[in-house]
Amino acid sequence: MTTPGTEEPTLTVDELAARAGVTVRTVRFYSTRGLLPPPAIGPRRVGHYGAEHLSRLALIEQLQRHGMTLSAIERYLSQLPPNLSENDLAIHRALVASWSPDAPEEATREQLDRRAGRELTEEDIDRLDALDALERTDDPDRFRIDPKVLHLGLRLLEVPIELETIRTAHAVVLEHTRSAARELSRLFRDEVWGPERDHESGSGPERMQAKKSLSAHMQPLVVEALVIAFQRSMKQELRAWYGQDAD
Repeated sequence: MTTPGTEEPTLTVDELAARAGVTVRTVRFYSTRGLLPPPAIGPRRVGHYGAEHLSRLALIEQLQRHGMTLSAIERYLSQLPPNLSENDLAIHRALVASWSPDAPEEATREQLDRRAGRELTEEDIDRLDALDALERTDDPDRFRIDPKVLHLGLRLLEVPIELETIRTAHAVVLEHTRSAARELSRLFRDEVWGPERDHESGSGPERMQAKKSLSAHMQPLVVEALVIAFQRSMKQELRAWYGQDAD
């Protein structure tokens, strides 16, 4: 496990692979291709990995879900600034995830335990359920998971926050993001598209296709703008809370 609030790499390659939901062979392959930074070498020449490696593997997983080839992923990662923090990588992953279609998957309790790096309790499952990271099924050992949210949910398990607080925070996020989505949709409909554009686009399937094409170009830009704006707003709030050390 990695101690919260530190950057000390403490995962072996086996633990890293289990937490990321991949094989050790995959981790070593990515390392040889330069997709992962080298581990810290400890006693007896054992490599140790940390949160950055786990975040990079999660980002690679999202890029693969988006249909990118290994060569395309290599080019994408090579263009990122060096020494990105775990938080920076999480933002990139969120942006990539916004492009991908929703594709629920199933996972066993054992698979979730491996991803978490420990045996999950019922309270842990309740927390993940509250975050919409998973949903229980009729089989108590099988769950429907949202791959986009699961990585975030597992990280939040290590934060000492009450379940009710998580539910409240989740409700706040949903309320304000839905409000922003409604207002942006209205602005998009009334100002960007407008009656003139609606008239020019023809009718029936042609008009629908034109709207879908324009919204497909706008959506990732809007998501990126929202993430950047929220990140800046959060920094301002943290500075107000405990001073300039928020950076």
